[in-house]
Amino acid sequence: METTYFLGIDISKKTFQAALTTDGINMFEMEVANTSKSIGMFFKDLKNKFLFSQEKLIICLEHTGIYAFPLLDHLIKSEIKVCVEPALQIKQSQGMKRGKSDKVDARRIAQYAYKNYQELKFWRPQRRVIQKLQALLVQRERLVKIKVQLQTPINESKEYVDESIWRVILKSCNQSIKAIKADIVKVEKEIAFLIKEDSSLQNQVKWATSVTGIGKITALNMIVATGEFERISEVKKFACYAGVAPFEHTSGSSVRGRTRVSKMANMTIKRLLHLGAMSAIRHCEELKLFYQRKIMAGKNKMSVINAVRNKLIGRVFACVKQKRTYQKIYKPMLV
Repeated sequence: METTYFLGIDISKKTFQAALTTDGINMFEMEVANTSKSIGMFFKDLKNKFLFSQEKLIICLEHTGIYAFPLLDHLIKSEIKVCVEPALQIKQSQGMKRGKSDKVDARRIAQYAYKNYQELKFWRPQRRVIQKLQALLVQRERLVKIKVQLQTPINESKEYVDESIWRVILKSCNQSIKAIKADIVKVEKEIAFLIKEDSSLQNQVKWATSVTGIGKITALNMIVATGEFERISEVKKFACYAGVAPFEHTSGSSVRGRTRVSKMANMTIKRLLHLGAMSAIRHCEELKLFYQRKIMAGKNKMSVINAVRNKLIGRVFACVKQKRTYQKIYKPMLV
């Protein structure tokens, strides 16, 4: 049987540390510059040294954002199998470990790939339009945060400081706030253009936003996070990802904690779903009655809001999977 090679890579801004193994114990290690040219030379030298076909090479690395782009671009073009795993998942899979360095991390990633070979899911890039959309959504999120950081203290101080002082404060950053607002509008126009030019994206947005409480930005973030509802295709998995799935917290007879959600979540989507749930409680008669009924029954307010968030997720997934807009009174189609 031909040997399988596992390459663990720990990426930093300017370099990455690589550790190659076939048994999870013995390692061939090297530090490589994080540039397209150096990456190409590294893989060429690696194949010449060990004389393996690229079909027998499996690469594993942690999710490190933009620093991994040059490497991932080379691997996809070369059709080399790669899995991109959350750092916390790799860390927790190996139990208690002492010490940390780039070399040590690369070895541990290689060991993780070796031990979990049968469960590895290989990474594939999203469509270019989704990559652009993701970049624009991230940029919009940053701009909105900056606007709030500037504007909120000004609005709050109006009631507590002398008006002449408040006007000085307002004047000092009024132009900055206007510029940020203009930039947000530009980003939103770019997003609207992407949607208009892509029929698949356009349909998914239409189906998702037909659910009361789900706005365009929430829908787009869900589309990006789920890989157009393909990478994450199940409601429960997305609820876990968004940090709204409740988990039991008990152990034997001594630990009797209340059921709660996990803090390991995409906090942007969790926040958007919370805002969507609050909107749905006000504007969707069905969810409004559901919320009032549960509160009257003595349920915790946040627990009920979380239940509404889960209902919104379920509705969006149902609409997208069935390629239809949300119907308040749903009539199943005859087959």
